[in-house]
Amino acid sequence: MADAVDELIAQWGRERPDLDVWPMGIVGRVSRLFRVFDRQLKEFFSEHGLEYFEFDVLATLRRSGPPYELSAGALLKAAMVTSGAITNRIDKMERKGLVERTPDPDDRRSVRVRLTPHGNELVDRVVDLHVENEKRMLAALDPEQREQFAGLLRHLLEAAGDTSLT
Repeated sequence: MADAVDELIAQWGRERPDLDVWPMGIVGRVSRLFRVFDRQLKEFFSEHGLEYFEFDVLATLRRSGPPYELSAGALLKAAMVTSGAITNRIDKMERKGLVERTPDPDDRRSVRVRLTPHGNELVDRVVDLHVENEKRMLAALDPEQREQFAGLLRHLLEAAGDTSLT
């Protein structure tokens, strides 16, 4: 069964038979799959009153363990966005009662961001549903295919130098 990427590869083969476009088959499919998954995840989180980035911050704080707080700098590294973007995100989440800022006892110049009880309850409730949603998104793969696909993606990420959360 051919997909849209097969079609574009065939077009390049017709127009530029001298060009070996095999990378487009992989990168094109990963890109398209990312867009499909991104749209589905945005819809899922919207149904729960969240934006994707909000869930990401909540989940990062929740999996950090008690007291479910991190420095703004640690959140910045985990989110891979600018400091202005993380400040705006934290501001928005603070207004929604999901997180609170507290003084950093180790550095008077910085703050820590902590889950509120409401944020903790929300992330614990939504993460279960999120995992089920992701299982649905990957249901076309059998267990062996899932392991193989995860291993191949891990290998590519390692080769690209993406080996850490921070």
